[in-house]
Amino acid sequence: MQTDHSIRFDSLELIAPILRAVQDEGYTEPTPVQSAAIPIVLEGSDLIATAKTGTGKTAAFAIPMLQLLQESGAPGDALRGLILTPTRELALQIHENLRAYGRHLKLTHAVVVGGVSAGPQIQAMRRRPDILVATPGRLLDLMGQGKIRLRDIEIAVLDEADRMLDMGFIRDVRKIVDALPRQRQTLLFSATISSEITKLTGEMLRKPARVEVTPPATVADNITQKVLFVDQGDKRDLLARLLKDDDSIGSALVFTRTRHRANRVARQLSQAGIKADAIHSDKSQGARQKALEAFDRGRVRVLVATDIVARGIDVDGITHVINFEIPNEAESYVHRIGRTARAGAAGIALSFCNADEIPYLADIEKLTGIRLQEVDEHPHRNQGIAAMRDRGGPAKKKAPSGGGGGGSSQRGPRRASGAAQSQGEGGKHRSPRNKRRGDGGSGKPNRQPGNRDQRGNEAAVAPAAAHFGRRPRAA
Repeated sequence: MQTDHSIRFDSLELIAPILRAVQDEGYTEPTPVQSAAIPIVLEGSDLIATAKTGTGKTAAFAIPMLQLLQESGAPGDALRGLILTPTRELALQIHENLRAYGRHLKLTHAVVVGGVSAGPQIQAMRRRPDILVATPGRLLDLMGQGKIRLRDIEIAVLDEADRMLDMGFIRDVRKIVDALPRQRQTLLFSATISSEITKLTGEMLRKPARVEVTPPATVADNITQKVLFVDQGDKRDLLARLLKDDDSIGSALVFTRTRHRANRVARQLSQAGIKADAIHSDKSQGARQKALEAFDRGRVRVLVATDIVARGIDVDGITHVINFEIPNEAESYVHRIGRTARAGAAGIALSFCNADEIPYLADIEKLTGIRLQEVDEHPHRNQGIAAMRDRGGPAKKKAPSGGGGGGSSQRGPRRASGAAQSQGEGGKHRSPRNKRRGDGGSGKPNRQPGNRDQRGNEAAVAPAAAHFGRRPRAA
């Protein structure tokens, strides 16, 4: 569906209280996904909307939901709107948006998420909110206790549907949908549409309209993407040096694959005199909110995170996203770097790539259609790893001679290893037994030939301070 970029909010037939709230927020023109989705939702149709992260999806369903529920019944009668989302951070952000857009309405809303005491959430439900924002696990728990009933839901929203499936919530989602009334309006928002989501939409939605404002898994034009080839054992030193030497890095979001490594990197940065904290699913909700608030207010310069919060962090002014470890799923890369260059600002995405991550880099470049620019002037550059890029990965290993016909060779890293690492954080959420222990990396640096300075000599001494990935100047 094509969208009209000349549309203004005051032309979308919004009721006066919502229009006033939108204007209070300083918005006059909707984003493409908002201008396309809001009229469809106001007409009462089911909807599948595909748009990349950071395009204003929350307002695209929150604004029309508020208007429809305001017009359909008396506030406080029953729970009539449900927004299902994969993470606590995202649920809290949606709740804040509902407060902003509904500030001149009498509608009320509540949040139920895991990781915190259920008591206050149960008390909030007793006040009969009109809209509930929930994560699947806690919602099912409270439904099982008889504290929440979904029999009066008029509008149900599945936000970040692809992420919910990636995190293993498909069964929970189906149980929740089964508890909804048949007569309802259903909206599904997702950054990508997989075959699993297509199947899910066939089960949940009735003759849905479709909105796709951009191709899935695209990267904003104002993000400069760069790669640094480095041994795994040198990554921490490179990160610390980069943060100390490059004063253009005002606020950096650093991504790791595992919780343990996120903690370790944050601790080592702090020991190096760089204000840093970590955020991941093992931390309590209070600790996560405290870290996010400190990062948002500039008290912490570096926030080290895992993929579980790649879509749940919405902080303005992030100048750099640094992939300390390249994700083994190319789509995760898109969501990670989408945390910078928000609201039209420019941003930098830097990826530290070791030998085992060359195939992941290739997957990312294939998905995005962009070849990442190499930063070749840094103290830990490994020419041997850089040369692997065009070969597609590490050299094939020869079978042992006289080995009795094994004859097979292994190309590159085993993908299962990287996948297993990510299961501990951003994969299937199952029992605590699935947690990975250790930081998932090599304990010793794997130094290879090719660490040379600009004159081609072996780099025994680090060169003078260099600026890695300075942001492009605004036009």
